Amino acid sequence: MLCGPKGSSIPSASQCSVCGSHAELFELPGKSDKYCYQCSADVATSILLTTEIDAATESGDDTAPLVAEFLQLSRRLLARAQLS
Repeated sequence: MLCGPKGSSIPSASQCSVCGSHAELFELPGKSDKYCYQCSADVATSILLTTEIDAATESGDDTAPLVAEFLQLSRRLLARAQLS
């Protein structure tokens, strides 16, 4: 039976929720998934960027640089997930 990320038979508890790597895993506050070091940093950064984009939008500030950074980060996470 397939139960892990990417359809693997290894339980997802031993793999990164984003890239599926078998590395030391970390939990983020408020998240049930576990991530490798690289993915945990990127997921945490994406959470912060989302908060900053929302705050900038509410205050009428320019969000373009934050959105560009978020897009670059999202592409990096997607590329890492597709490589595994």
